[in-house]
Amino acid sequence: MLVRLGCEFDYLCAGRVPALWQVRPRLDGAHRIVYERWEPPAPAAAYLDSYGNYCDRLVLPEGPSRLRYDALVEVADGADESDPTAEQGPLEALPDEALLYLLASRFCWPDALHDEAWELFGEVAPGYLQVVAICDWVHDQLRYEIGASDPWTTAVDVWRSRSGVCRDFTHLGVTLCRALNLPARYVAGYLPDIGVEAPLPMDFCSWLEVWLGDRWWTFDPRNNEPRAGRVVVAYGRDASDAAMVTTWGAAELVRMTVWADEVAGAH
Repeated sequence: MLVRLGCEFDYLCAGRVPALWQVRPRLDGAHRIVYERWEPPAPAAAYLDSYGNYCDRLVLPEGPSRLRYDALVEVADGADESDPTAEQGPLEALPDEALLYLLASRFCWPDALHDEAWELFGEVAPGYLQVVAICDWVHDQLRYEIGASDPWTTAVDVWRSRSGVCRDFTHLGVTLCRALNLPARYVAGYLPDIGVEAPLPMDFCSWLEVWLGDRWWTFDPRNNEPRAGRVVVAYGRDASDAAMVTTWGAAELVRMTVWADEVAGAH
């Protein structure tokens, strides 16, 4: 199927502000970019970071500026794949790339929730069904509330407050998985409302991937149901590695618009 996706940011800067952007899909994703238009407000330089994310560096000019990205992307038909028989392998057999995602990071502290994770999920058979149990619990226990968290909110804070937005659901899911020795990584991207009865206003979304068997599997404690049309922008240990925008200076975000919609009749 085809999905049209993109974003538009309006900024007001007191002076020239260096900025780092991660809004374009990864080059190695399961999608195929049919068309894209990238309109930064100043010359930009692209590079791949240590996670393979496609990053753009630029300097926002003084005063008002607008950045826009628009793309037509081909994605696979069907919802997220699943396999209840996927097993958790021994730690010593994990690929090198997965080890990083067992460690604590800025927003995800598995040691702090180690005992709680084992008390809640230690009796569930290790593997896919254990991750399902974690996502079910996070989905049921947390209240989705815009403004309930801020850029400094950790998974431990979310555990205590029982509220947050999609990144907070993801951070807590990642943390509980890592506490059970399940490699889990944070994913940021676009998620169309395909087949959803009551869609929410579109924003950048986050979910997690867990290494089971010989591959990464998608889990989404916020929506907690298989979804179609995901387009990955960034992987990381947590949101600090996959932020859409990072600025160094007096930059005021005036407006942000995000879109991700299936193109009708494009199957």
